[in-house]
Amino acid sequence: MSDDLKGKKAPAFSMPDAEGKVHKLGDYAGRKVVLYFYPKDDTPGCTREACGFRDLKADFDELRTVILGVSSDAAASHQKFTTKYGLNFPLLTDKDHAVASKYGAYGEKSMYGKKVTGVIRSTFVIDAAGKVAGQWRGVKVDGHMDKVLEFVKGMP
Repeated sequence: MSDDLKGKKAPAFSMPDAEGKVHKLGDYAGRKVVLYFYPKDDTPGCTREACGFRDLKADFDELRTVILGVSSDAAASHQKFTTKYGLNFPLLTDKDHAVASKYGAYGEKSMYGKKVTGVIRSTFVIDAAGKVAGQWRGVKVDGHMDKVLEFVKGMP
């Protein structure tokens, strides 16, 4: 998948949440979606990112924007992470990295100076018509959620 999805139709997805409910991109037609990919539940960076989106959820709600977090962690891990930090949006399981791959959020990355294959922390904003309006790859967590919110505020 191309690194640049901006302006293109967002790749379709169908993934279960922690309770087993399947979420599809089409379920959110007419609404904006923040789809963010993160490496692992309950790790320092991923926790700061999830809690940052949690704390801004009311602002995203006012903008008719859904937040969906995606990792390869199992439902039980998502449930524990959600409960521990009071997360107020669904965490979806992309067990085989198929969806992350479609979005270019899975592949080679550098971790502690070593090349590894894994989830590349990435965020995509999908507009109400199902097109990718914004994308961030190789995200540095601090301040990122505020940038995403500001971007969504500027959308029609």
